[in-house]
Amino acid sequence: MFPLKDNIPLARFPLVTVALFAINVIAYLLEIRHGGSFFAGPSASVTVRYGAIPYELTHPGSHCGLIPLPTAEGLSSTIVCVGQRGVVGSPPAQPATLATVFTSMFLHGSFLHVFANMLFLAIFGPTVEDAMGRARYLAFYLLGGIVALGAQVLVSPDSTAPTLGASGAIAAVLGGYVLLYPRARVLTLVFLIFFVTIVEVPALMLLGFWFVVQLLLGASGLVSPTGAEGVAYFAHIGGFAFGALAIRLFVRRGRPESPPLPVY
Repeated sequence: MFPLKDNIPLARFPLVTVALFAINVIAYLLEIRHGGSFFAGPSASVTVRYGAIPYELTHPGSHCGLIPLPTAEGLSSTIVCVGQRGVVGSPPAQPATLATVFTSMFLHGSFLHVFANMLFLAIFGPTVEDAMGRARYLAFYLLGGIVALGAQVLVSPDSTAPTLGASGAIAAVLGGYVLLYPRARVLTLVFLIFFVTIVEVPALMLLGFWFVVQLLLGASGLVSPTGAEGVAYFAHIGGFAFGALAIRLFVRRGRPESPPLPVY
């Protein structure tokens, strides 16, 4: 299912959402410029340098880096960190660990990764921004991303896999949206084998289903919390939970809820 548009009218132009969208896209183009490809995403060196690595966050001062390892197919790279058994020396200079908490929010691992995230941001972000106001929405977005990363680190504190993407922050937006507008409806593109159609889906059903899927996939990957596909499901879960719990603290007081009018 691909959401296309919700039916909540906006009171003003979603400036912050547009700016966040642009920053994410520009950041993706810059990261692949320094190694990688448009569809496959950035090189491993870029993700290690600017991604948020749980091990670095839970072991202050212990940075991680890439080392080449011989394999049957040739040389391959793996991530090792200062303080791990058998690791000596220091990795190349890189940004401060706390800085990667923020840089990681604007980087993505592939074209499909950034496309999916920006699709959800473009559909649900403007409505939440409209309800909060621009400054509060930006604070909510960034704080949601931090909490989401914290949830992933809490589950896998010794992981050396870099965490990339706006997914956690956007999950917070989704959690807030479903609490603000549970009766909203979303035009959704649905693929049924060889049949494609567009239907109206209640936002509560669409986003509720998304959250349940994240819970199931996260639970199934507890042995390896980033999942077999390298997806940080617990960042999604943590971000969504934060958004749902904190949304009322950020919404402007006295602002009436917009009715779900058909404004397609």
